Amino acid sequence: MNKDIKIAVTGFMGVGKSSVSRHLAHMLKCRRVDLDHIIEESEGRTIAAIIDEVGEAAYRDIETDNLEQVCNRPDVRILSLGGGTWTMERNRELLKEHGFTSVWLEATFEHCWLNIAFSRKDRPLARNKQNAIRLFEERQKVYCLADWHFIVRSDYTSYDVARNIREEIFS
Repeated sequence: MNKDIKIAVTGFMGVGKSSVSRHLAHMLKCRRVDLDHIIEESEGRTIAAIIDEVGEAAYRDIETDNLEQVCNRPDVRILSLGGGTWTMERNRELLKEHGFTSVWLEATFEHCWLNIAFSRKDRPLARNKQNAIRLFEERQKVYCLADWHFIVRSDYTSYDVARNIREEIFS
């Protein structure tokens, strides 16, 4: 098992990036960081509040600054990205420069939408289904640039997906 591999997990909101990353880090007995949590801690407010107050473009700058700080931390092996982080070219470059292997978790829109709808998390870019569908379709074109691609099926748990990643990448 290669203990030096660093993973950045990407995919649409509601696909299960945070849960899969948490399980994967537990399996590998290593540190996991959730970029959204880092941003909320550093800014002292939720992602939704940041986007509502400063707009998406300014939020993306904040996100990139925080991503760069996280990438420079030697203890981070599993990184869960926000749903839009991977869509920014500079962010993809940062991850590559810092040796992260990117993993795209792909699911159907309906799978993600169910999780979004039942989540307590406010998602300002997906407050209605039509916007979420448009965003989902746009982002698929960029998510596919990831190094690895794992399908998240409705009969898979986040633990199953993490186990698949461990078996494929870390064996």
